[in-house]
Amino acid sequence: MKRTLLHPALLGMLACLLPLAVQAAPRPNILLIVADDMGFSDPGAYGGEISTPNIDALAAEGLQFTNFHVAATCSPTRAMLMTGVTSHKVGMGNMKEIMADNQKGQPGYETWLNDQAVTLPTLLRDAGYRTYMAGKWHLGSRPESLPGARGFQRSVALLESGADNWEAKHYLPAGTATWVEDDQPIRLPDDFYSSFFYADKLIEYLSSEPDSEQPFFAYLAFQAVHAPHHAPAEYVERYADTYVEGWDVIRQRRYDRMTAMGVLPRTAESVVSRDWGTFYGTPTLDWDSLDAEEQRYRARQMAVFAGMAEAMDESIGRVIDHLRSSGELDNTLIIFMSDNGAESTVLTEVAPWFYRLRYDRELEALGSRGSWSEYGRGWGYASNTPFYSYKGSPYGGGLRVPMIVRHPTLIEPGQRTPAFGYVMDIAPTLLELTGTPVPDGEYQGRPVHRIMGTSMLPLLRGESDRVHPEDEVLVYELAGGVAVWQGDYKLVHARSSALGDSAGTRLFNLRSDPLERQDLAQQEPERVASMLAAYRSFVDEHGLVEVPDDYNAWEQLNRNARQQFLERHGRQLVIAGVVLVLLVGLGITAWRRRRR
Repeated sequence: MKRTLLHPALLGMLACLLPLAVQAAPRPNILLIVADDMGFSDPGAYGGEISTPNIDALAAEGLQFTNFHVAATCSPTRAMLMTGVTSHKVGMGNMKEIMADNQKGQPGYETWLNDQAVTLPTLLRDAGYRTYMAGKWHLGSRPESLPGARGFQRSVALLESGADNWEAKHYLPAGTATWVEDDQPIRLPDDFYSSFFYADKLIEYLSSEPDSEQPFFAYLAFQAVHAPHHAPAEYVERYADTYVEGWDVIRQRRYDRMTAMGVLPRTAESVVSRDWGTFYGTPTLDWDSLDAEEQRYRARQMAVFAGMAEAMDESIGRVIDHLRSSGELDNTLIIFMSDNGAESTVLTEVAPWFYRLRYDRELEALGSRGSWSEYGRGWGYASNTPFYSYKGSPYGGGLRVPMIVRHPTLIEPGQRTPAFGYVMDIAPTLLELTGTPVPDGEYQGRPVHRIMGTSMLPLLRGESDRVHPEDEVLVYELAGGVAVWQGDYKLVHARSSALGDSAGTRLFNLRSDPLERQDLAQQEPERVASMLAAYRSFVDEHGLVEVPDDYNAWEQLNRNARQQFLERHGRQLVIAGVVLVLLVGLGITAWRRRRR
């Protein structure tokens, strides 16, 4: 066979031109999508029965993570997502709503992104990216911490932890609900529905500069599926009969599906358990113990949740369709993830009168405008299949979430990885991918925290099967719940008051026991001591302020809500009290005069 050889001069010319060709390759766009309080098994690609075809397509076309971890509540996760630094250093050492008294005002616990945090959108904007955001912010409401001040050129944002999905209405006692566009307060449209609105706004921003040659970074942060659960009636009705058999049946079916799909190895025949008291103070309700009316009500609650998730997925699909029609899709890296595990809290039990007076809770109204729907421990237990516990917990149910990365030329489609990943890893991954310099302790003349995460790019490219070295130790803490990872091992240390988990220090091998059922602490005391020592070192190095021994998150929530209410309305209450006293005094005086 005759071989054609290139002339040496031509080879030299090609060698000179190759770097220019590589340099001229367009930098990728980035679409970062975050669901709120979505459990590990809710999307179809992770075993769920909810219709999520767009999320599932991302999994089929990209890399699906099965061992990805975040913080157990929203603002600490979002702080690490936006900075690549532990939440304890950038202002979100604990969530504002449950901040312990001894943490308030401490460095790293400001409840907003502090001045030592430089954000991912800031770095990308300064590197030539267009930066857009639509959705939930929850990283501070002072001017210096709003989206526009933190790198987004266009943004529409809900500033607080959550809100109504149909109207401008807060959802917590003493809470507020503030939407801003480009950091200025706005009035929501009459046809507002959160998921549809955020997708519409992001598409508007993406369409605003059709001739721009700059790549974009777009952050789409849904309120879905955070309570209150709302969805248009047609979405809810699709699930009218889906959940009538209860959470135990759904949890087992999801586990059977996910293990058959290969999402997780099958390490147990059943993931339905009534003996959660071994690990948790409050076991899940027995579905069969509920009467028919209660079962009907609770099945409807889950139907609303599912409808809300489907409406979010449809909104994701509309944004992807826009990218496809504009020719941007093939050069866009898309990440989908949840900010923490599924919720178990029943707020109507925390503040019953507030929700009774403010919302319609009748079965027929659930999901509609003016209604309140939340699904509690039973359905949260199904959403977090196959893991223990819920949002707020250092166990798998709080920390292990769906995460998918898709890019048609960077990532081989249809792959799954059991590699451990952490939310702090996303920022350095995107900075390396885009060729953006990483600050080394200083940015534009001011000191900033160094990024602590590890780039996942070698894993995404198929060059490695790990993100973190096997001997690396990673430490997490929130509200008294601690997790420490090293290689295949995870140590959990929890107080009895830490968001419902029973006290104890437990050790698991996640490779052989991903469900965290086999406590190895007694068998491996040296490993336990070593990992606890790593936690203590983390506390000292990063200024972690531990909660008091008598801390209880839900008691703190109520105490903080009362304090916030008094701070916001104290003056009006004093004035009203004085007026009331004067009126009563005048009334008594008038009564006495008549008696004479």
